[in-house]
Amino acid sequence: MLPLTLFSVIYLFAPSALAGSVQINGSCSQSNNRLTVGTYEFDGDCDSVSFCNSGGVCQAKGCRRDIFPFGYAQDDPNLPKLCPSGQFCPDEEDACQSLIAVGGTCQLNRDDECQPPPNAGDLADNRFGTNVDGAVCLNAQCYWANVTLGQTCVVENTPYIVYFSGGEAIDIVSRGNCQVGLYCDSQSLQCTQQLALGATCVADKECSSMNCLASGVCGEAFDVPRHFGTWVYVVVGIGIFGGMIGTLVGLFFLHARQRDQEREKRIQYWREQNAFRQNIMQMRDTARASLLSLPLGGGTNSARSTLYDEQSPITQHQQQQPKGSGLRKMSVDDVGSDGEMDLANVVREREDDAPRFRSARAF
Repeated sequence: MLPLTLFSVIYLFAPSALAGSVQINGSCSQSNNRLTVGTYEFDGDCDSVSFCNSGGVCQAKGCRRDIFPFGYAQDDPNLPKLCPSGQFCPDEEDACQSLIAVGGTCQLNRDDECQPPPNAGDLADNRFGTNVDGAVCLNAQCYWANVTLGQTCVVENTPYIVYFSGGEAIDIVSRGNCQVGLYCDSQSLQCTQQLALGATCVADKECSSMNCLASGVCGEAFDVPRHFGTWVYVVVGIGIFGGMIGTLVGLFFLHARQRDQEREKRIQYWREQNAFRQNIMQMRDTARASLLSLPLGGGTNSARSTLYDEQSPITQHQQQQPKGSGLRKMSVDDVGSDGEMDLANVVREREDDAPRFRSARAF
């Protein structure tokens, strides 16, 4: 493992052309190991599943820091192991190593690499994570976060690049080795009591909530649950039920309009069918009146006169099975029940008169 400090980061700012692209068994150089500008994430020549060993060759990683590390499938058989208690996996992830004693060299923000104090339960910061089990890595050296109020402390200021809609800016994170509830003042280098809500501040570490607002006062911590007044729940409840009722009422009127449209279509269809029926009945009455108005006697313009004048004498077979004209049959069929008997009687009378007309012509 090659220790990395803030002082060596300045030299390693320029990234290599082949950074992070060399695969296992490829050539590499440990001198290219560095922390990424702005984020201080470890990077090197080898890809995400290998590290650069002392021989200058990319080798498969021997341990991992995360449960689900980048570059591996969830069921990858080559997934490196997690280090057991009392050991840590360095940034290079080459192999698990023993925890570092106080005063030893550690990597940036790797408080977990340092040995915890005997009273780790009393010194550990489990809320904001300012230390790990009471141990803290400051300026590449392990300390215990046990310095009391007014005592000399060690401070570490790390600038990070933050991005926002207006561009980018520098966010300085300041850490120290004071006990929980205290902070290391960068000017006096003494542990000072953290400030309460609403107090004037210039950095997050000065507030007990670790949240110094842009207005320069200590605000609530980010993990504090928000509580709302009863009126908020009342308004929300009214809004929910009002929305439900409004939806139902809107659907009722929408469906009512659709029903009215369908009803109008049916009425229009009925009107059209009724008008069509009236037209048919009018045509029937007109046809019946036209047939009944035909003359009974012969004449030069009579259809019956022409028929009997031009035809030969009726045979016996024709007398037994008289045939009416197609026009008469169609007319009888078309006549409704109210005029069917009258029209049939007229046709029967005219057929009975046919022999008398022929006898008169024979003389």
